[in-house]
Amino acid sequence: MEREYLKISDLNNYIKSVIDKDPFLGKVYLCGEISNFKNHTRGHLYFTLKDDSSRINAVMFASSAQGLGFEPQDGMNVLVEGRVSCYPASGSYQIYVEKMEMDGIGKLFVEYEKLKKKLADEGLFDLHKKKAIPKYPNKIGVITASTGAAVKDIISTIKRRYPICEVILFPSLVQGDDAKENIVKQIKVADNFGVDTIIVGRGGGSIEDLWAFNEEIVARAIYECKTPIISAVGHEIDFTIADFVADLRAPTPTGAAEMAVPTIMDVQTLIDNFEIRLNKNIKNMVNQKFIMLERFKRSYILKNPMSMYEIKEQKLDNLLDNIKGSITNLMNVKKNLYETVISSYVIKNPEMLLDKSNQKLDLLINSLKLLNPLSVLEKGYSVVSKDDVAIKDSKKIKKDDVIDIRLHKGNIKAKVMEVKNGK
Repeated sequence: MEREYLKISDLNNYIKSVIDKDPFLGKVYLCGEISNFKNHTRGHLYFTLKDDSSRINAVMFASSAQGLGFEPQDGMNVLVEGRVSCYPASGSYQIYVEKMEMDGIGKLFVEYEKLKKKLADEGLFDLHKKKAIPKYPNKIGVITASTGAAVKDIISTIKRRYPICEVILFPSLVQGDDAKENIVKQIKVADNFGVDTIIVGRGGGSIEDLWAFNEEIVARAIYECKTPIISAVGHEIDFTIADFVADLRAPTPTGAAEMAVPTIMDVQTLIDNFEIRLNKNIKNMVNQKFIMLERFKRSYILKNPMSMYEIKEQKLDNLLDNIKGSITNLMNVKKNLYETVISSYVIKNPEMLLDKSNQKLDLLINSLKLLNPLSVLEKGYSVVSKDDVAIKDSKKIKKDDVIDIRLHKGNIKAKVMEVKNGK
């Protein structure tokens, strides 16, 4: 019997047709972890889905990937919906993903990161906005569940370390759908209660158990609280949004209690140190005053009180002598000035001053006469004018014009008989 050999492509195409016809493989739902993720430049997504013991290749075309609300990454747990088929070129089967969403914890983690970035951009985590925790509080407010290890650890630690501090519990839900509103309410109550510090927290748990402390309304309530807040959520490795917003983050509820109060021994030691320093300062002050007193007792003034009076009397005499000397000098200066004025030639010969003034006055009068334009009329000159305008050129008048002639004494009105023009 002659055998018929198939081409590889024929076999792969046959396997593909068999798989495509299987109703159980036409719609499958898988959960797994993404690995070997690749985002093609054309928008197609290629990756491997795996669990603890097996794996399958997966592809999600760009038309389906456009609706994703997150960016897939290696290590992310996802839930996918799609169909299984064979890729003939490689002879491998793979799942063609049509829908994909994050699985449980992965989805919460993405929400956590988004909110963390949003609040950080708004400045809710800024260190310079953190309020200082009082060193010696009188009242501590605690917001946590009324039962459980957390509240017991906090109260017992505070009472052991600093028994004079009052602890006030503001019981709250710390898990479940209603926990966030309950926490916010108790923060506002505690903020108006007059406590010095507030501790907000709970014991450990899964990310779902701690999620109330990742809610935005809780973060904003912590940020807006006027009283300093210590966040104490979960264990040391657990970080919530509340930890970043709070004024101080404690690794555990017990750690929060230790940060909130000093130890009574530390306070006693501090008081003892203050007492020692105070006594030392008082002793030094008394010694300084005693030294000053001894110096005063040995001073010359106290031993010879009259010497102070004698010194003052001598200073007064010196001042009086200086004043008398100044007055005498001033009187001498004025006297000399008076004698100089009295003995001056002008005072003794006042008529000489009058003669010089008269001579100067005559010179001024003669100068004015020389400058007076009418003075030339005394010498026989006259001023000829027509229509009140002085005539300086014969060309300005003609025969029969009536002219005015001003003499030194009197005026003449005349009629021109003849005009002779000069050069």
